[in-house]
Amino acid sequence: MPRVYETLKQHIKIPKIIHIIGTNGKGTTGRFLASALFSLNYHVGHYTSPHILNFNERVWINGSDIDNEDLNQAHQELLSVLHPDDANALSYFEYTTLLAMWIYQDMDYVILEAGLGGEHDATSVFPNILTLITPIGIDHEAFLGNNIQEIAKTKMSAVQKMAIIAEQFFAEVYEVADEVIHKQRYEKYSAFINKEDERKIEIIAKQLSLAPYLKTNLKLAIAALKYLQINYESNNFFNAKLFGRLTPLNENILIDVGHNVLASQAILDTLRGKKYILIYNSFKDKNYKEILNILKPIIYHVEIIEVDDVRAEDIKKLEDVLRTLEIDFSLFEKISPDKKYLVFGSFSVVESFLKVYNG
Repeated sequence: MPRVYETLKQHIKIPKIIHIIGTNGKGTTGRFLASALFSLNYHVGHYTSPHILNFNERVWINGSDIDNEDLNQAHQELLSVLHPDDANALSYFEYTTLLAMWIYQDMDYVILEAGLGGEHDATSVFPNILTLITPIGIDHEAFLGNNIQEIAKTKMSAVQKMAIIAEQFFAEVYEVADEVIHKQRYEKYSAFINKEDERKIEIIAKQLSLAPYLKTNLKLAIAALKYLQINYESNNFFNAKLFGRLTPLNENILIDVGHNVLASQAILDTLRGKKYILIYNSFKDKNYKEILNILKPIIYHVEIIEVDDVRAEDIKKLEDVLRTLEIDFSLFEKISPDKKYLVFGSFSVVESFLKVYNG
């Protein structure tokens, strides 16, 4: 990606980029910020991943997902300047990241969400003005490291100039931040969220029916506005909600694309005292035993949904873990209108469920 970008630099105009790294909350933080900036009359792009049903979800531009015609035109333009060998050498995510930046050339701001990690992520090759660091936890250990220090270092090494760090669950993240700041000589901005900000946050949270954990992401987006010295009002965020973050699909179904321990803990904290049938599956590399154990107090039983993905865990292994945890289970077949459901496990789980739900 760095080599290919070097060959394209002369062809791409780079707007002001705000880079988002972290484990959880990148998508919602980005959408909060992008929607607010657009509401304030800026031209804004928000690049997020993965998508749930349509690729176009990844390329949000001035309030809407890109349409097929504009997407295809940009694709043809990019291929016309890319050497065929370079086009073939790029991974799916690397190419789509370049494609998004090609589309976003006339934006005032681009909110660029890292795909995996930070330091070596495709999004990290572009010069940015600010990095937002969402809560960091244990995830993707095979790629990022086996402990919170290694993972935090891999992610934070992507910072170029200035960073704003969200409230973290692990003290080690702050220690790593200080270490990386000293080594890379970047700055850390601490935006003071005052009483007026808190009042606005409560108004926004009520308007959007935000789960409590999403307020952390909202605060980080507001901190970015304060760093940019952009004044805002509560109503600038009223169109900011991103689908799949404890989203009510109807009165008895909640949808969440979370897939790791941090996400399951956030859901437990939000839904504590209620109970749901959990529609679930997991990728092989996730700590699904701990995830299910965390969620156990709020679930009646688990219904395992089939996911057409080579990364999905063998259903027999999932069943063995559920037996160990003494959680009743069955295979997912259909929704009963008189029961309450929580669909959780990954973007792929939500996608698989929606395809069934939508017929």
